[in-house]
Amino acid sequence: MATSHLLMIRPVNFSFNAETAVNNAFQVPGQAAGAQENAAGEFDHFVTLLRSKGVDVTVIEDTPSPYTPDSIFPNNWISFHGDGAIVLYPMYAPNRRAERKPHILETLSRKFLISNTIDLTGEENDNRFLEGTGSMVLDRDNKIAYACLSPRTNKTVLERFGSLMGYRTVAFTATDQQGMQIYHTNVMMCVADEYVVICLDAITDPEEHVLVQETIRQSGKAIVPITMDQMNAFAGNMLQVSNASGTKFLVMSSQAYKALTPEQVRMLEKFNGILHAPLDTIETNGGGSARCMMAEIYLEPR
Repeated sequence: MATSHLLMIRPVNFSFNAETAVNNAFQVPGQAAGAQENAAGEFDHFVTLLRSKGVDVTVIEDTPSPYTPDSIFPNNWISFHGDGAIVLYPMYAPNRRAERKPHILETLSRKFLISNTIDLTGEENDNRFLEGTGSMVLDRDNKIAYACLSPRTNKTVLERFGSLMGYRTVAFTATDQQGMQIYHTNVMMCVADEYVVICLDAITDPEEHVLVQETIRQSGKAIVPITMDQMNAFAGNMLQVSNASGTKFLVMSSQAYKALTPEQVRMLEKFNGILHAPLDTIETNGGGSARCMMAEIYLEPR
């Protein structure tokens, strides 16, 4: 179930965030020269690409204060659902909690119908976190929430989300080549309407490996495996979107696209077209990519 409505936040203070780098191995320090200017350019080009294909992108400008260097990744603090609900999530880094700015919700409520707010942010008081559709990759059609556990993804809060929203939760552990827990599930897997892109090599526990594969197969979706090296190039950080005519696209960064083999590209293009844009500054400093920048909106337009 791909949506044609996206929320994207245009950055004003984008930079390397030391508070998130402690458990995000995708961030690279020392690359911050000109980060805000370059990231804004990458953002604008990306939005133009999406809109040129008929995708409705609601762009909201971030504010200089409070300081929010990762505001370009809104999918971590909010999600939108077809029953009119929005969910607000508990965030690991204190400076990311400030991304929940009132002007964003006010702008969205003028364009979309919001009937219910589920607020999980109180879990921050107990140091329990669940960073939205970064921590979880949602199969909205089958009501399954896949989640690799990490300092950013607490199993208790995951199960609370599942109970409140009617999702079956599939929790597992995933690690990179250095044995470090992968900080967000959406860098290792992407659930689309008929297929799942996933780095199965990151799931080293045999039982969890089987559990995830079987859950995907039983949901009726094909598996498109990617390697660890491809995951490190953000080839798992993709999102399927549609336009108003129902044409579907798989959206990713140019780095991710270049990491795919010709066979993988052919396989994916059997399902949908592929859109990609260069996001090098955002990926290097922010440790997130195309999928992280798009919060998909399933609310009814006004």
